[in-house]
Amino acid sequence: MRTAQRTVVCAVVALLASLDVRGRPAAADSALQRPIDPVKSKAQFSIRHIFVEHVTGTVPILNGSVTLLAGSTIPAAVTAVLDATRIKSGDPDRDASLESPDYFDTKKFPTWTFASTKIEVTGPATFVMDGTLAIHGVTQPERLDVMVSGTAVQPVYHATGAIDRHAFGMKGTRLDPAIGDQADVTLDITLAEPH
Repeated sequence: MRTAQRTVVCAVVALLASLDVRGRPAAADSALQRPIDPVKSKAQFSIRHIFVEHVTGTVPILNGSVTLLAGSTIPAAVTAVLDATRIKSGDPDRDASLESPDYFDTKKFPTWTFASTKIEVTGPATFVMDGTLAIHGVTQPERLDVMVSGTAVQPVYHATGAIDRHAFGMKGTRLDPAIGDQADVTLDITLAEPH
């Protein structure tokens, strides 16, 4: 009888060990890391500016990856690197100001990086992703709301979030009060075609 009980206990322990934090099979052997397609992916921002209502722009995505478990379009992990030296807001003078030491100081900090730390499924094609974002030499926790579209083979991700620009240690200028504290961000991520 005790042997049978030990067998049941061992089976339960083995089952629990095979589940990830969301309660689904971890299937580590079937995890696949897919590269982000930088040509088809983009990162955009929008921030209030008292003189032009809102300033919008783009920051190119250099590279990154999405780790998927077999049969799922919800990532297990995400990383991305953005090229701050090619920020575009539709005004060359404003771009030069954004790249200067007053703001992003892109000569010293040419890239921004994001790495997920937690992904929580919120629906059949939605999830919340927590992660760390490094800008201007400062790393801060950030949260993105993400929707999945596309196909099971070629999923596409649309992520939205908000960043407090003051949290990243930029000193600003005399015009700082004219600029909003929060930048809204949108990322559209397409994965490279599987081989």
